[in-house]
Amino acid sequence: MNTSKKIAIAVLVSAILPVLAFAQVGGDPPTSFSPDLTSLGNTIVNAVWIVFTIMAIICFVFAAFLFLTSGGSPEKVQAARAAFLWGVAGVVVGILAYTIVGLVRGTIGAGSGV
Repeated sequence: MNTSKKIAIAVLVSAILPVLAFAQVGGDPPTSFSPDLTSLGNTIVNAVWIVFTIMAIICFVFAAFLFLTSGGSPEKVQAARAAFLWGVAGVVVGILAYTIVGLVRGTIGAGSGV
């Protein structure tokens, strides 16, 4: 396994472990459970947004690492620049998707926004 893959795995693990540390284990079970689509939708959208944010941060950290380790090599700088631009494109697509979900939910009256 080459060095960049090891670093990418280390960054991914270090980003996920704090999230797992906040997981709640045990405790009292809920007294009532009333599943509805609105609360399920809110839960899914919020979970996807958290995962997206973590992935975007990892992408930008990886692009910065590529810039720092390029050593002035034009090929490596170009690869780092491409990684950064793909990260920006991913953030734009994620924000548009989040906005579209909010607009659809507002239009059908499924909640007061995202």
